[in-house]
Amino acid sequence: MGKGRWGEALKTDLLSYPLPERRIAQSPAPRRRDARLMALCRKTGRITHHRFSDLCGFLNGGDLLVVNDTKVIRGRLRARKDTGASVEIFLLERLRDEEGQGETWDALARPSRRLREGMEFCVGEELRVKLLRRETGRWVVRLVADGPVSLALERVGEVPLPPYIRRSPGDPAASGDAERYQTVFAESPGSVAAPTAGLHFDEEMLGEVARMGVDVARVTLAVGYGTFSPIRTKEVESYRIHAEPYRLPPETAAAVADTRDRGGRVVAVGTTTVRVLETCGRKDGRVDPSEGITGLFITPGYRFHSVDALITNFHLPRSSLLALVMAFAGVERILEAYRCAVEEGYRFFSYGDAMLIL
Repeated sequence: MGKGRWGEALKTDLLSYPLPERRIAQSPAPRRRDARLMALCRKTGRITHHRFSDLCGFLNGGDLLVVNDTKVIRGRLRARKDTGASVEIFLLERLRDEEGQGETWDALARPSRRLREGMEFCVGEELRVKLLRRETGRWVVRLVADGPVSLALERVGEVPLPPYIRRSPGDPAASGDAERYQTVFAESPGSVAAPTAGLHFDEEMLGEVARMGVDVARVTLAVGYGTFSPIRTKEVESYRIHAEPYRLPPETAAAVADTRDRGGRVVAVGTTTVRVLETCGRKDGRVDPSEGITGLFITPGYRFHSVDALITNFHLPRSSLLALVMAFAGVERILEAYRCAVEEGYRFFSYGDAMLIL
């Protein structure tokens, strides 16, 4: 449970901070490695400023980088009614398939007030969408294609962007989103949002890391739309985080064990990676291979077992991601780091700059 300074429950208001809108990144840095990097020492609170390309200077041979290899699906669908009117479908999570052809998904649809159960739409020439039923502001939809639905989505769907990244029709920045809102190690489809700390790595940088004697291991956590949801309860610990599917393979468990044996550090790339490692973690710092659904909500007061350092982005106010980072580095340390980041002109959120917490 998260506890405040006087042993009381942590108030959600402590996860707020002032952020000018101009600090919200609308496009990525020219190259992945060109993002800025703030380094924060948990022990001393010291903050230093760098480029992400300087990361190798903070790593040691024998360390282990753990990344989330989830892949963002092309889940933004622009469909049309028979009348020619446009409809936008935003896929959120694949559900257990119901009777009938195709795949069943939880989705958002707009303009929602003009939609009715049973309506069907075409997306391009090869994908059809049917509205099965409305459930608490969302829709259960069925996707049907002539071949595999996953292939049809790759051809006619668009990569969904977070709601705070704005793209107008014809925006030249949109042409690069399909590549830049995806990590270079993405291979397990299933996310509706990117594990953004991993967006700063390119193949060349991964090569530099390997030449230093730093290993790279993978976990998978399918990032859901709940990642953008603010904590709406007065106390952080009263909030229930959206559960997400994960996998930690045996080879990653072995890599963590080897790192512990040689005295190296486990460096998690992103809060999603932290949640997987801690879900599978043991008190001795090792992890067990596992696959399932995690609802682990890490808040200040949590004791970490499996993560020694964290690479992350700057997160939304009142978010579960910010609560996790505060748990790792301390509430006051993070609030000061964020105040400094705003003052120094860092770029925030998915396409923004990075932070290394040691």
